[in-house]
Amino acid sequence: MSQPITITNEDILNQVKLSCKTPEIIEEIVNRKVITSAAEEAGIKIETEELQKAADLLRLMNKLTSADDTWEWLEKHGLSLDDFEEMVYNTVISGKLAAHLFANKVEPYFFEQQLDYTGVVMYEVVLDDEDLALELFYAIQEGEMSFYDVAHKYIQEIELRRKGGYLGIVRRQDLKPEISAAIFAANPPQLLKPIVTSKGIHLILVEELIQPDLNEKLRRNIISDLFSEWLKRQFEQSEVIQTF
Repeated sequence: MSQPITITNEDILNQVKLSCKTPEIIEEIVNRKVITSAAEEAGIKIETEELQKAADLLRLMNKLTSADDTWEWLEKHGLSLDDFEEMVYNTVISGKLAAHLFANKVEPYFFEQQLDYTGVVMYEVVLDDEDLALELFYAIQEGEMSFYDVAHKYIQEIELRRKGGYLGIVRRQDLKPEISAAIFAANPPQLLKPIVTSKGIHLILVEELIQPDLNEKLRRNIISDLFSEWLKRQFEQSEVIQTF
């Protein structure tokens, strides 16, 4: 029978260092402290109902459908009930601070950056051979093959292959400049001539261009983006003193 292995807090801290994850964890700690301090300074309060709603959502996200599931999950991650409540509190206070700081800045930011939020419904196959990409482009153009046929034959990733290279709605700001320029000059539905980037040769079918709409989902995304940028600046300006 194997001997039990004892793991101490010191072992965990040492493993964090050896895995080279210390910078990321330090940034997360600083962010949490910055958020707590800024929320207190702004006088932000949290209601019990907000905590309950966030706790229910956290359990749902982790598929914790019963009390036993929750306790097993806490034990697996070395967490106490107090730790769970702190996680929920941090989630709620972060969201409320983000809304406090940036809710009234969403519309000006959106109209200033509106072009970046233009979307495209697209399909893509990335190849290694430019000659092959051109050959496939002309084959599709002449009706000898469909884009789905090409995707099914040349995409290695199983799920993407099953979807025929469908990437869904992609925002302009998430595309490489050389790809973005070609896509947003297209007249959908249109198959683009192969585009060469550092990733490979892209064969792209543009199905639809979508003009941005400042709906609730996009509003939340913009607040999240602005808040992330703000936290990054706070971290860069912070003087971090490590005592371990």
